[in-house]
Parts: sequence; structure tokens; C-alpha cells
Amino acid sequence: MTKPMLVRHARIADPSPDIAARVAALDWPALAAALDAHGCATTGTILTADECSALRDLYGAEEPFRSRIVMARHGFGRGEYKYFAYPLPEIVAALRAALYQPLADIANRWNEAMGIAVRYPAKHAAYLARCHAAGQSKPTPLLLQYGAGDYNCLHQDVYGEHVFPLQAAFLLSRPNDDFAGGEFVLTEQRPRMQSRAEVVSLQRGEAVIFPVRHRPVQGARGIYRVNMRHGVSRLRSGSRHTLGVIFHDGK
Repeated sequence: MTKPMLVRHARIADPSPDIAARVAALDWPALAAALDAHGCATTGTILTADECSALRDLYGAEEPFRSRIVMARHGFGRGEYKYFAYPLPEIVAALRAALYQPLADIANRWNEAMGIAVRYPAKHAAYLARCHAAGQSKPTPLLLQYGAGDYNCLHQDVYGEHVFPLQAAFLLSRPNDDFAGGEFVLTEQRPRMQSRAEVVSLQRGEAVIFPVRHRPVQGARGIYRVNMRHGVSRLRSGSRHTLGVIFHDGK
């Protein structure tokens, strides 16, 4: 059996130490209700302008990352992104750990509703140990960079057998000042129905929380599972940076 990877946290730009407090102070019952009703929820501003700038400025560096993906080479769209390496920047690690705990409660409730046997531990470190024991040891948090004309095709962020059902994306740029267009798009495919789209406008420092792959929906004959995909619409001008926080690691 593969031993769990030791995860250390690197410091960048002296992030504020109260990330956990900010996340805990969110209205989690309202966020859970929005996820149940619409398949996504916005948090309001969590990151400061300085924290957004520090994360955005990392994109030009090499040390914090393990790989760079140019979307057009793989048919993913246009633009590019970089996966962070371990140890994660401290602020990314703090967001990942703080968001996981309340989201695990929602994920467990969703799995129970959909008849899925998998349950998630209360602490993110315990869940990462499960991923690493199965050979999924590559960190999946990433920074995405878009320029004019760039977009991200609809997709799902599945990296192996173990998939945590929810993820978050933080906008690091200023809409209407740094860029125009580039809205977050979520689609939902219900059985025997046409797809439904949800378009989410974010402010700098705000996150959208959404399903990785599917979610439960109440129907006339009970709860059923609907497939979800997400992407980013075409950027009309400027540049846009996003932090993606995915809770399972990959192979």
C-alpha cells in the first residue's frame, strides 16, 4: 500500500492567518440550500485584494507548480492553467482545509440521498490519506489564466477513483476593470430533459462552489442523480485569473 504523502505548506505573500475564521463565518445553511436548489452557491468576498494579487502574480513563477497545461493543445478550449506542487502555498492549503469540513457534511448528505455508499471523513488530511493510499498523490489545486478570446470548454474535474463531490473556484481579477466576459457557466443534464445552464457572475475574492460530477435532485418519483459540467465563457477583453480548489488529489 502506498504511504500517504507528507503535505507541507509553503508561505507566499504572508497570507492572513484567519482564512479558517472567514470560511467558518460564512452562512453555511444558506450555501447548502443554494447548492440543493440551483447546483451552485456563491460565498461573497473571502480573499482580500492583496491576497488575490499575490496569487495572481504567482502565475509567472515556476517553483510553486508541477505542470502547465495549454488548453488548445488538448481540445479543452483556449487559455492555460498550472497545477500547484506540494507543498501548496499556505493560503491555498488553508482554503482547501477550511472549505473541506463544511462541504464534507453536504457531500455525505448528497451521497446518502443518491444511494452512494461512500462517506467522507471530517478532516481533509484524512481524506487525502485515502486518496494517496489509492495512488492519487498529485495535488489538484490550480491557477487558470485567460486572455481575450479564451474560454474553457464544459468539463468535469475527475482525476481517479476517489472524487470529492464539490469544488470551489475563486475569481482573482476585477470584472469590468481587468476583463470583460469570461463568466462561469454550469450545465445540468436531467434524465429525459434538455440541459439547463446556470451563469454565475463573481466579484474579485469571491468563490463559487459547485458539483464536480453530479448532484441529487428531487423529482416526482423521488431523488435522482443529475450530471453536471462547468466551464468559462469567452473572454471579450483583458485578462482573467482564477484559483481552482479541488479536494481530491490525482494520479
